[in-house]
Amino acid sequence: MLLKSFIFTLSILLSSLLQADVSVEQNATDTTKEKALTLEQTKAYEQQINTIESEISDENMWMKSYSSYLTSMDVKHNLDAIKKRISYLAKHAKTDADKDELIALISKENILASQIEKLKGTNSSAPFSGLITPPNIDKVPEINNPFDILTGLSMIKTLNANLEEYRKKRESLIDLISKLKQEKKIYKKILQLQPKNKKYAQIYKNKLAQLEMFEQALDTMNVTMNVYQKRLDIAEININKGIEKQVYRLIKIGMAILFVFFIFFLLKLVVKKYITDNERFYMANKIITFTNFIIIILILFFNYIENASYLVTILGFASAGIAIAMKDWFMSMLGWLVIVFGGSIHVGDRIRVDMGGMKYVGDVLDISLLRMTILEDITLTSIMHNRRAGRIIFIPNNYIFTQMIANYTHNSLKTVWDGVKITITFDSNHKKAMHIVKEITKKFSKGYTDITRKQLNKLRQHYNLKNTNVEPRIYSFIESNGIDIEAWYLTNAYATLTLRSVISTEILDAFKEADDITIAYPTQKLHVSMQSESPSAHNGEIV
Repeated sequence: MLLKSFIFTLSILLSSLLQADVSVEQNATDTTKEKALTLEQTKAYEQQINTIESEISDENMWMKSYSSYLTSMDVKHNLDAIKKRISYLAKHAKTDADKDELIALISKENILASQIEKLKGTNSSAPFSGLITPPNIDKVPEINNPFDILTGLSMIKTLNANLEEYRKKRESLIDLISKLKQEKKIYKKILQLQPKNKKYAQIYKNKLAQLEMFEQALDTMNVTMNVYQKRLDIAEININKGIEKQVYRLIKIGMAILFVFFIFFLLKLVVKKYITDNERFYMANKIITFTNFIIIILILFFNYIENASYLVTILGFASAGIAIAMKDWFMSMLGWLVIVFGGSIHVGDRIRVDMGGMKYVGDVLDISLLRMTILEDITLTSIMHNRRAGRIIFIPNNYIFTQMIANYTHNSLKTVWDGVKITITFDSNHKKAMHIVKEITKKFSKGYTDITRKQLNKLRQHYNLKNTNVEPRIYSFIESNGIDIEAWYLTNAYATLTLRSVISTEILDAFKEADDITIAYPTQKLHVSMQSESPSAHNGEIV
């Protein structure tokens, strides 16, 4: 009986031992599987972190600023430690090794100090100060004239562009914070799997500090953006008010100018209807245009010059420079006043101008504020000197003071004295020749003689005329090759060459018909003596 009980007990013990071994083996297997699963999950989380880190590019301005901040802090810590060590060695250095270390630390201190200067602006209190600070808002320009409208619009565009750039920075920061939060969650899961892993615990701690710093920067940006937005709204409102004021002023000025144009247009219609004389119509048209221009200038002046005394002061200081730089313009304007109001030259007059060593004769087409325009005609000057005609000549009005300008048709006088010269031989009947020339010139110039007599009577009202003889004048002069007969007569100032050609032809025909009148021309007489062997001598004369 005892033996059976012993055997039963022993079998139970053996069975328990076998079951314990099986449990230990099962636990070991479960632990191995659990570690493998943890490593697999950790790798998956690390892969997710790598994906997020790749999305956070190294070129991200926020990360670069944060990296600079960390670098600056490390440099400062190192610099503080070095300074403490230098301070200690400076007092306690005794050995050569201590002295060498002191020299090396001083050199290192200088290097780190230069790095601190380069990283200036990155500090512990505001590592993102350059990014979270909004752009400066310049002083809002005052819109005082139409040109300032462009300045105001440009500033509004610049301010909106700055605001948009600031918003993009904020959106970039929000996106970065979102990715950092994802990283924080993943590291938290990793720590739940590996609570004793010091590496991940330190990374998680750094991420929390980093995320906290970026969130503080975002809070600052949110507050700053609200204030910045309000400042921009105020600046834009002020600029828009100034632009609106200037647009309203431009509309008023435009309406005033249109009204002035309409009034002067009606005046021109009246002048055109009731003034038939071309010269008077031209002058009236010029006066109306000039008055219109002056009134428009005055309208603009009184609308945009709020402080006339200020303008006078500026012009007073600048008058010397303006007078030198625009001397010719001012002289031309003054010359225009002298020409127009003095009445020395009118549109349609035939004038001669000596300029640049050349002589130009033509008809005045226009007298503007700065210059006269003449059309060069075919005249004796064109034939004898220029060998050109038909050109448009522009003469500055200031030439009236410095150059010789002759008016062939001044006031009511429309004729000029012209003359022809013909040479006859010494043996010709010069009295008869003078009589013929006189009769011919009287015949062909009689109409102009009568017209000139009437014109001179009118001219006496303005000038003191003594010699008013208008009859043709005949003169004779003894020259080396014959007797010069000159005939001077009055002719149309615009057609001198025509009458000269007619009179010259008539005189030539009349002299040819006269037997006792010979036209002289350059001649030579040669007396040749020919002696031959014959006793008789032969003399010959060749003309």
